[in-house]
Amino acid sequence: MVQNINQRKILTRLSPQTYEHPFDRKALISLEKMPGVSLMFNKINEYGIDRLLRFKFNGICLKVSERNFPDLYDSLVEACKILDVASIPELYLIHGTGYIKILTIGANSPMIIINIDGLEALNHEELLYVFGHELGHIKSRHLLYHQTALILPGLGKVIANSTLGLGGLATNGIELALYQWVMMAKLTCDRCGLLACQDINIATSALLKLSGLPGKYINGMVVEEFMAQARDFGNYNLDRLDKFTKMLSFMEPMHPWTTLRTAELLKWIESGEYQTLLSGENVEDIEEKIGEKEEKEEIEAAGEWDFLNSWETDY
Repeated sequence: MVQNINQRKILTRLSPQTYEHPFDRKALISLEKMPGVSLMFNKINEYGIDRLLRFKFNGICLKVSERNFPDLYDSLVEACKILDVASIPELYLIHGTGYIKILTIGANSPMIIINIDGLEALNHEELLYVFGHELGHIKSRHLLYHQTALILPGLGKVIANSTLGLGGLATNGIELALYQWVMMAKLTCDRCGLLACQDINIATSALLKLSGLPGKYINGMVVEEFMAQARDFGNYNLDRLDKFTKMLSFMEPMHPWTTLRTAELLKWIESGEYQTLLSGENVEDIEEKIGEKEEKEEIEAAGEWDFLNSWETDY
């Protein structure tokens, strides 16, 4: 399963189920069980959102190739090779926004968009992490739901006020459930990003830059101190927060949530599963364990698992 490339290992036949965060699957099951979800996505698809998003970004972005931005493109190619993604997604460069922005759209034909801030701020290894994160969305087939979450703030009122028979998205809980899943899906894709760069220090420095910290302030001591902060945060009992506080905290899923995400990566490393995947040993044991978890989670989700009520992991 494992080969070496530039001191990083190629993870052939890498299945997203082997690194999926438990909250991701639980939140998705909970979302899909909500009344009206299928109708909502069917109606959104009738608008041709996938096609319209591709049209929009093709119209405002610069397409990246090995000729015009070879270093940037090579980082994506290497991430694809490491993560065993056979079809390299299209890559586009968009205008700066004052902070790093990276997203993937196109459920049928994925395209990754990175802004000029990301091009200027991230080095090759950090690009492996952020491209690995985006490839995680592709491998896990997140894009239909994920791009819906991107457009929902602008589309929600149109849908709610039309004759689609959906009513207010926020009031029936679909919007909140979707945003909950988006946040949990980030935790899965962070693991994929770590498997791409294969260095927690690189992953942490990339997350710090995504949170807005300029690279000139990032050094070994800053990374070390932040990881200590993340470990402390990971030990905090989030169940003590009331539901309203959690809801307000996670209603903006596009925010980086750097401390939480770093804490979850550290937990995964310390569980031993990350190193097992990287070494290629006992992967069958992981898959068997995941199969048992999935069966248990599907049963639990029948009782409408909700991250507002639970934040305990068994890994």
